[in-house]
Amino acid sequence: MKSTVTYGSDLIVLGSGAAGLAAAVTAAHHGLRVTLIEKTDVLGGTTAWSGGWIWSPRNPVAIRAGIDEDIEAPRTYLRNVLGNHFDPARVEAFLQAAPEMVGFFEENTALSFDGGLVIPDTYGHLDGAGTGGRSVIAKPFDGRALGKNIDLVRKPVRETTFFGMTIQAGPDLKAFMTMTRSIGSFAYATKRVLRHFRDLALYRRGMDLRNGNALVARLVKSALDLGVEIRTSTTVERLIAEDGRVVGVVLGDGEEVQAAKGVVLACGGFAHDAARRTQSFPREDQHRTLAVDSATGDGLRLAEAVGGAVRLDTARPAAFCPVSTVRWPDGREAQFPHIIDRGKPGVIGVLANGQRFCNEGLGYHDYVEAMLQAIPDDQPAVSWMVCDHRFLRRFGLGVVRPTPVPFGQWVRSGYLKTGKTIEALAQACGIDPQGLRTTVDAWNADADKGVDSAFGRGTSPYMRLQGDPEQQPNPNVAPIRQGPFYAVQVVPGSFGTFAGLATDARARVLREDGSAIGGLYAAGTDSASVFGGFYPAGGINLGPALTFGFIAGRDAATAGESV
Repeated sequence: MKSTVTYGSDLIVLGSGAAGLAAAVTAAHHGLRVTLIEKTDVLGGTTAWSGGWIWSPRNPVAIRAGIDEDIEAPRTYLRNVLGNHFDPARVEAFLQAAPEMVGFFEENTALSFDGGLVIPDTYGHLDGAGTGGRSVIAKPFDGRALGKNIDLVRKPVRETTFFGMTIQAGPDLKAFMTMTRSIGSFAYATKRVLRHFRDLALYRRGMDLRNGNALVARLVKSALDLGVEIRTSTTVERLIAEDGRVVGVVLGDGEEVQAAKGVVLACGGFAHDAARRTQSFPREDQHRTLAVDSATGDGLRLAEAVGGAVRLDTARPAAFCPVSTVRWPDGREAQFPHIIDRGKPGVIGVLANGQRFCNEGLGYHDYVEAMLQAIPDDQPAVSWMVCDHRFLRRFGLGVVRPTPVPFGQWVRSGYLKTGKTIEALAQACGIDPQGLRTTVDAWNADADKGVDSAFGRGTSPYMRLQGDPEQQPNPNVAPIRQGPFYAVQVVPGSFGTFAGLATDARARVLREDGSAIGGLYAAGTDSASVFGGFYPAGGINLGPALTFGFIAGRDAATAGESV
C-alpha cells in the first residue's frame, strides 16, 4: 500500500449511475469542486442498461405540451398506492423537486428530454392516477460528441438490444415492430440498422445512444464540461468522520481524499450482496437480478460504519421484474426482462398447473408479486409465458425477436420451448397438459369476444398502451390458436433494490434515532425508496434517483438553503 497522501475536494460522489451523476453535475454547477469515484472501469451503473424513463410529475416538458396538473393529483395517487408506507416529507420533497430537476438539467447541462405525453400511471383505477405527461426520457445522443470519452460510458446489454443497438419505447420501437407491414417503418428501421453497423465498424459500438445509455452519456458530457474529476477503477475503503460529520474517504490504496462539503453515496444498492439479500429477499436463492455486478452494497456498508441506519421495512426489497435466463452460444448467461411482451395480445402467463395467476398486462412488478403469492414456498418460483406462432412472429417473446429475425437457435438451446399442440408444449415445459388446455380454451373463448373475464386485461389506459392498437376490440386480448405453440420460462427478478439507507427530505443519511449524519448523503438505490417498495409507474427508479441526486448536490452546495 502506498503512503497516504491527502487531496482536497468539496464534494465526493461514490457511484456513477443516474443518482451519482446528477449529484455531481448539480454540485459542480453550483461551484463546488467535485470528485466522482467509480469502482468499475466504466460509468453508468445499471442506469446505462435501463429503459431510461424518468417519472417526474408536473415536469416542464409536459407543461410546454399543455399538460399542467395540480400537485395534489400525483400526491393523492401516491397516497393511494403507498398506503401506510407513505412518507409525507420525502414524497413532498420529491414532488416539489422532480420538475425543478428536469428544468435545471434542461437549462444548464447537456441533458435534454422528450416527454412521455401518452404514458399513463400503472394503477389507473386509483384517484390521482395520471394518463400522460408524468414521464420524460433523455433525448437520443450522438456518442461522437464525447470523443474518446465515449469509452467511459458502459455499453448497453446484448439481451435487450439488436447487436448492441438500443431501441426506444414509442415511435422508434413501433417502427421496428411493424417493419414487415409498413414501407415507412421498413425504411426507418433499415436506416437505423445500417447506421449502427457502420458505427460498429468505425467505433466498435453504437453511437446513436438511446434510453438509459443516452441519459448516462448526456450526464457524463455535462460532468466533464463542468470540470468534475472522474476516477474509475477506484475503490473506497471507508469514510472519514470527525465530530459526527463525514469529511472525506479513504481509498482502497490508502489515499485520503478530503471533502469539505461531504460525500454522496450512490453505489447502486445491494442487489449482489448475498448476505443482505438473504435478510430481505423472498426466495432469495431463486431470485435473479438485472443490476450490474458491482452493486454489492458498498454504500450501505460505508454508511453503517459511521452510524447510518438501513431500512429493510419497505413493502418489497426490490423493483421486481419477471426475467428469463438467456444462455448465449459462447456460454455467457444473462437475464432478459419481460417488460414489453406480457401485455401484447395473444400471450398468457401460467404456472406448472397450467393455470393463469395474474393480469399479465399490469406492471412487471405486479407480475412477480402475483407469482410469489400464488406459488407455495416449497415449490420453485417458476411461470411460463405461452403464445402461438402468430404472436411469436408478430411480437417476439423474451429475447426471441419478431419477423424477420430467425429464432431456430433459441429452440435448439432450450430457451424457447415448442410443441405442435398445446398438450405437446405442456409436456415440453413440464406443465400439466390438461390444465394448460383448459386455460387456453377459456382464454380463447374470451378472446373471441375481446374480453378477459378472469383478470380484466385491457381495462385500463396503462394496459391498453402496452397492447396492439390493430387488435380490436381489445388491444391486449387475442386467441392462442395458430400452432406450433411456444413458451419461455419466467422467474422472479429485479432491476435493483428498494430497501436501503434511511434518508430525509434533503437526501441526508439518518442514524437509528432519526438524526442526520452531517456531510453524508445517499441517493438512488443506496437510499430506501421514497415510494416505500411499491411501483406506481414506469420510471420510478430513475425519477427519484435523479431527483434526490439533484437535491443532494444542491444541498451540499447551499448548506440546505433554498435556491
